[in-house]
Amino acid sequence: MKARLNDNAEKTILVDVNPYRTRVMLLEDGVPVEFYLERRDRERLVGNIYKGRVQNVLPGMFAAFININEEKNAFLYAGDIKPEGPFADGEQLEGKLTPSMICDIIRAGQDIMIQIVKEPMGTKGARASTHISLPGRNLVFLPTVDFIGISKRIVSEHERKRLKKAVGEVLPAGTGVIVRTAAEGLDEELIKKDLFDLVREWGEIKRRYNEVKAPSLIHRDDSLIFRTMRDLFTGNVKKLVVNDKQQFELISSLVGEKDRGKIELYEGLDLFARYGAEEAIDTALSRRVWFKSGAYIVIDQTEALTSIDVNTGKYVGNVSLDRTIVETNKEAASEIARQLRLRDIGGIVIIDFIDMNDEKDREEVIASLSEALRCDSTKTVVLGMTHLGLVEVTRKKLGMNISATLQQECPYCEGTGKVLSYKSAALKLRHDLLSRLDYDRGCEGFSVTAHPEVIRAANEHMAEETGLCPELASKKIVFKADPLLRPGEYFIKNI
Repeated sequence: MKARLNDNAEKTILVDVNPYRTRVMLLEDGVPVEFYLERRDRERLVGNIYKGRVQNVLPGMFAAFININEEKNAFLYAGDIKPEGPFADGEQLEGKLTPSMICDIIRAGQDIMIQIVKEPMGTKGARASTHISLPGRNLVFLPTVDFIGISKRIVSEHERKRLKKAVGEVLPAGTGVIVRTAAEGLDEELIKKDLFDLVREWGEIKRRYNEVKAPSLIHRDDSLIFRTMRDLFTGNVKKLVVNDKQQFELISSLVGEKDRGKIELYEGLDLFARYGAEEAIDTALSRRVWFKSGAYIVIDQTEALTSIDVNTGKYVGNVSLDRTIVETNKEAASEIARQLRLRDIGGIVIIDFIDMNDEKDREEVIASLSEALRCDSTKTVVLGMTHLGLVEVTRKKLGMNISATLQQECPYCEGTGKVLSYKSAALKLRHDLLSRLDYDRGCEGFSVTAHPEVIRAANEHMAEETGLCPELASKKIVFKADPLLRPGEYFIKNI
């Protein structure tokens, strides 16, 4: 999580807690825009620090796999390795490595401290880095780099100099820090205390690293509740509503006295439904998203990219065709930006806006999309429009999106979204029956269990089989209907 960029919006945080999971929804002006989930049976890896053991080094991939005692080894790219020895001069390694160089930096069987920076997805293990970062409320401590950075959101040059001076006075040599937006205007002693706490935490991590055997977890990132208070509960949050009394008391203890009035205990039955968050989650799991105007977008996610198609739908406008198209595209741009955040879609995104003939119209829509994406704290880049009229967007991918978190692959269509038509399934069944005749000519007939609609289509074909295939027409075929079977699923037995 990072600090939100839409400072003008009225923000509300919902925290829904039950024995099985914790859910957090961020609302801006009453509209759900970001969703986070933590399950008791599925622990988050991003932010965790491990004493890992190098399983193997792949020079041709400029990478290594690290055993962290999880189901899959972590993937460590050469550009994410802090070099020691002959390469410790601060030189940027990425793009300059040779297979022999990476083997000099890291070797199989070596113990190494790594931090997970990206969750495992699909067949891929977690991505790791040796550049450690420890986030606090006001600062991010960087123990492996010599650097002081100030949030770009702090625009006052005087304030930037004040903060840089404050942390520079107490920052340990050879380490770095990023001053977060939340530190703006804070007393220097509070900022220094935050840094002292992070430095002390780093000392504990190093101590545990020296004491335990690899592979071992040596630091677990904060729970969702603590990350919410650390990253989302900024000064412009109007209120935080939580439905659990124990967590209400915990959250109240984490904020200062002036902010305790923002924390509310919800005693109703369904917090998310009360604020429209449940409906927003259902929409985020849908392929089609409708707008109030009657237009809609279709979102299709694949391994390689996410495609978004814009359609006018029922919207007819009231000025001209060109203006109707532009207004629809601008409405879509705003909703697409929200859906990217709500669904946490990462990687390559291709948007097929409705065709526009005027270059100024295209620029207006692109500007509208770029402006809407400014509210997204996750790094998002609009690359422009291709010759085919498609808009390319990239968004940093850190973990599983909402679909991967809440849904599983359909056992019937195996993720394709489609199954055989009844007629195609009936013809496939016919083909299998004919194949059985080649090695079962002596049997009296066949018993076939299939979906009722497949049986209906098959019977239509069987009525024509006398002339086409006398062997099959002479056999007794008994159909048994099972509506629970999918169209392409059937069972054939000899009678």
